[in-house]
Amino acid sequence: MPVYNAPTKDMQFILHEVLNVSGSDIPGYDELDADFTAAVLEEAGKISSNVLHPLNVVGDTEGVRHENGVVYTPTGFKDAFEQVKVGGWTGLDMPEEFGGQNMPYVIGSAVGEMFSSSNQAFTMYQGLTHGAASAILAHGTDEQKATYLPNMVSCEWTGTMNLTEPHCGTDLGLMRTKAEPQDDGSYKVSGQKIFISAGDHDMADNIIHLVLAKIPGGPEGIKGVSLFIVPKFIVNEDGSLGERNGVSVGKVEEKMGIHGNSTCVMNYDEATGFLLGDLHKGMRAMFTMMNEARLGVGMQGLAQAEAAYQNAVEYAKDRLQGRDVTGAKNPDGPADPLIVHPDIRRSLMDQKSFTEGARAFALWGATMIDKAHRAHDKDADGLISLLTPVIKGFLTDEGYDMTVKAQQVYGGHGYIEEWGMSQYTRDARIAMIYEGANGVQALDLVGRKLATDGGKHVMAFFEMVKNFCKENGGQNEALDKAFIEPLKAASKDLQAAGMYFMQNGAKNPNHALAGSNDFMHMFGHVCLGLVWAQMAKAAYAALDGGTSDTEFYQTKIATGQFYMARRLPATALHLARIQTGADTVMALEAASF
Repeated sequence: MPVYNAPTKDMQFILHEVLNVSGSDIPGYDELDADFTAAVLEEAGKISSNVLHPLNVVGDTEGVRHENGVVYTPTGFKDAFEQVKVGGWTGLDMPEEFGGQNMPYVIGSAVGEMFSSSNQAFTMYQGLTHGAASAILAHGTDEQKATYLPNMVSCEWTGTMNLTEPHCGTDLGLMRTKAEPQDDGSYKVSGQKIFISAGDHDMADNIIHLVLAKIPGGPEGIKGVSLFIVPKFIVNEDGSLGERNGVSVGKVEEKMGIHGNSTCVMNYDEATGFLLGDLHKGMRAMFTMMNEARLGVGMQGLAQAEAAYQNAVEYAKDRLQGRDVTGAKNPDGPADPLIVHPDIRRSLMDQKSFTEGARAFALWGATMIDKAHRAHDKDADGLISLLTPVIKGFLTDEGYDMTVKAQQVYGGHGYIEEWGMSQYTRDARIAMIYEGANGVQALDLVGRKLATDGGKHVMAFFEMVKNFCKENGGQNEALDKAFIEPLKAASKDLQAAGMYFMQNGAKNPNHALAGSNDFMHMFGHVCLGLVWAQMAKAAYAALDGGTSDTEFYQTKIATGQFYMARRLPATALHLARIQTGADTVMALEAASF
């Protein structure tokens, strides 16, 4: 049975010694003192380790059942869902007006990582609900908010997002689902949606579907798409549940992973729906959900990598294989543990340096969301918009790779189901695909986000890196050599790639798009380089201040040094690829493949 221990100590380090959340002027952050966040994270960690994690393998082996129109979740899921609801975890960062606790998004993000590490398929049920509730909160009428949000915040009712159709995924302008206006102001929604996570289940009294559809006679393509609230059961005026709506499950998909989540084909047969937001502005409303979901999915990549890494470390310490080439480390045994071997150490350091850097990056991103929403800071909103495809694409690509590395530590035991390692790899795989496949994230980054507001936000990022290096250089030789100098070099690589796009993309857009994936990964590495430099600065400060926990801070510095020396130089490779342009990529005619 795999293990999982919530990394609360590392989260506390990031929140208080790196991000200094309690000293921030973001509204609500003054309440985030170390004792308060420790209490929240410790309780979330207990639920993750003791309640959700034991059900992870259950959900994977049992999956969900679709019988006589009813979708049944795996054994134990309903009871666990009740515990999560009773604890108030589903509305952690939602407004008190609707039953939430109004905590900052950064705390919800930290808790979300733990929940996803312990049981991603389970956590998706409340995660999708949170996204749907956020869309209603941002775009709904007062009546819609009052009707749906209290029960969604508590997860008495859950929610979904319905975008994809059998013939269109990324290109939503091709959708065929229609919404016919009715005399009473409602709409009759008809069509089929596929790949709907948490589409139906037995853990909630009602499911509130947010469905993209076109109103006949509206504009063509994506400009004619509107968003509708389509409840499984119609909600009566007094808040009670009425008749079953015209929505049903066509089938539950058989998937590579996340078996405990019900991924459904949803059929809408003149189902009653209610317009959410403005007419023909459905994508704007949906993107409230999508952007939040993309950050959450980035966290999933980190979460699966963290859980897989924890198990790989335990196995590497216990499994006896071969002898240390420099001398036996376990002379009384028949062999030394795997962890003595340099290649195993390399793999574990790849994983450790990624997960700790990714956690700092993701929590930093969460503070930007809080700054944008709570302090109405447009610059923070612009920066997190720029970094969202990086968080989603880079963290899930790398997170998946790290689960494979963890699986590899086990050798053949990683490939058989008895040890449970394949589940982390299988569950991590979907994060690279849903909420916008990672290739699309890269195209969005290069094709749209770099040029937003005249390039203001990417220039602000480069200035941020430059200022950090300038303000902290020359004070600590070790920090300079191991962190600041590599960060400068990586940032220059990223700027050179951006300059290449400017000089060549206008003449031939393919020169930019062919390098978009490399650029997204370059950007991700520079972001992790920046947060690792920030963490190293905090760790050196703690050591200089006479901390009693020297092992933690020395380990943090050594892990960061590994990232800067062994992982960050990948920016040079990505730059070299980008600068070859599109000619070799586009050289073959389609028929030649």
